[in-house]
Amino acid sequence: MELPTVALTSLTCKLPVMVFAVISPRHSPPPEGRKVHVLLLSSWRSGSSFLGQVFSQHPSVFYLMEPAWHVWTRNHKSGAKSLRVPVREMLWGLYKCDFSLIRDYLPGNPRLSSFFMWTRSQALCSPPACPVKSANESHCSQACHSASLDKAQDACTTYTHVVLKETRFFEMESLYPLLLDPNLDLRVVHLVRDPRAVMRSREESAYLLDRDSVIVLEHRNVSAADRQYEVVREICRSHLDIYERGFLDPPPFLEGRYKLVRYEDVARNPLTELNSIYEFVGLKMTYEVEGWIQKMTHGRGKGGGNVAFKITSRNASEVSQAWRTVLKHSKVQRIQELCKGAMLLLGYRTVESEEEQKRLDIDLLDPGQP
Repeated sequence: MELPTVALTSLTCKLPVMVFAVISPRHSPPPEGRKVHVLLLSSWRSGSSFLGQVFSQHPSVFYLMEPAWHVWTRNHKSGAKSLRVPVREMLWGLYKCDFSLIRDYLPGNPRLSSFFMWTRSQALCSPPACPVKSANESHCSQACHSASLDKAQDACTTYTHVVLKETRFFEMESLYPLLLDPNLDLRVVHLVRDPRAVMRSREESAYLLDRDSVIVLEHRNVSAADRQYEVVREICRSHLDIYERGFLDPPPFLEGRYKLVRYEDVARNPLTELNSIYEFVGLKMTYEVEGWIQKMTHGRGKGGGNVAFKITSRNASEVSQAWRTVLKHSKVQRIQELCKGAMLLLGYRTVESEEEQKRLDIDLLDPGQP
């Protein structure tokens, strides 16, 4: 998906002026035969777990879910800014299939099962990382938990794509050393979501996000009532920064290596959007992955707190709109004020009344340019 160009004077001081124009794709196809490194960059409660699984399902992908969790957990008394460098250095090693740095953040005798959410990775639940291929997470947990970390490291080298999902970067500049490394072919897939939907989802899972929220806010003394709003404000600010650096005015080394994805576009046209993402990183859609996508996006489930961190079959379109009937209009108004710059730039229309909010026939998503 490509969004309209925008004339910007200051993203932080005033609202950008929208200038619609046809934009030709600037994505560069990965060179044949070279290992591709993908960073799925997003924020909490934005659909990144699902998109991560879209990558994990592909047989050419070695996928890890949020390895920076280990850095933040070990250094939970630090702030997000001070943790940027250790997180980047650990990711650097993982992209090169060198697990020596992440070992420093794992238990004394680390195994494959020491990784955060390790059963979400098909690569860790299959040979050569695990002796047997597991059909589901439960079987993987039983069959593969004692496999050695060395096996996982060796397995990493056998895949054409290494994909890492992260929610703990808040500016593009932190990634510049990775993008400038001639030994990495790094592609950044930047997933965003309507901040009103993010707030609704965060409220359902607030207690699970408390420690990360404190780190994001640099341990500032913020009341419990304001904490979620302040985190969403920081998320919106970071999306503006990343989109500006990645697409509107990228440095030469970033040209063609950044792709913005809106969760709502994926929810409406999953196969079209996900095929486009695969093409961007040099993967070919398989019949099996296509069937999995169809199943996961056309179910009857609507999400909710009890399945907030699980990948289950849901009606993706209904999930993307659920905030409109659940979230109080007073909260919606506050989020719209906090995130007005990001919402305008990313194509999320505001609502001016509770009636407009609940009228699902009113489309709140600006269509991007093809």
